[in-house]
Amino acid sequence: MKYKIILSSILVVAYACFALTMKKKAGVNSVISAPEIELLSPSGKKIKLSNLKGKIVLIDFWASWCGPCRQENPKVVEAYKKYKKETFINAKGFEVFSVSLDRDEKAWKEAIKNDLLSWKNHGIDKEGKAATLYGVSSIPSAFLVDGTGKIVAQGNELRGINLHIAIDKLVKN
Repeated sequence: MKYKIILSSILVVAYACFALTMKKKAGVNSVISAPEIELLSPSGKKIKLSNLKGKIVLIDFWASWCGPCRQENPKVVEAYKKYKKETFINAKGFEVFSVSLDRDEKAWKEAIKNDLLSWKNHGIDKEGKAATLYGVSSIPSAFLVDGTGKIVAQGNELRGINLHIAIDKLVKN
């Protein structure tokens, strides 16, 4: 009896893992709307993700103290410069919505300046509410949102050259 329960538990976990993998491959992420994020900008003004609807948006979770994040920043800057005025299948333009998990505002602002993060949508998530909402457990972490507000890519699909590949799929030919 004990072995049947253990075997059944293993089968349930294996099936759940398989089902999640298949959902991701089938593009289920494209039907999930990006949850709203409202944060304070470096100037103390509120910024909202929903204000960028109609554009392709990279939601980039990072922090000034995160080495891998800082190494990824030049790649995000490159993508921003390349795509910010592009026309997409269901959107016009590309924006980055940076979500910093810093607690030290001075370090955060210095990193924005030093890494040449030229876009205007920078928010600080000191309490980690946005990170929790998006299930972010490590950084860097990113989500690509289409013009209708749906998440179309996330995670490693958006690191390095993969970021360009994911965005290129959305460009209008």
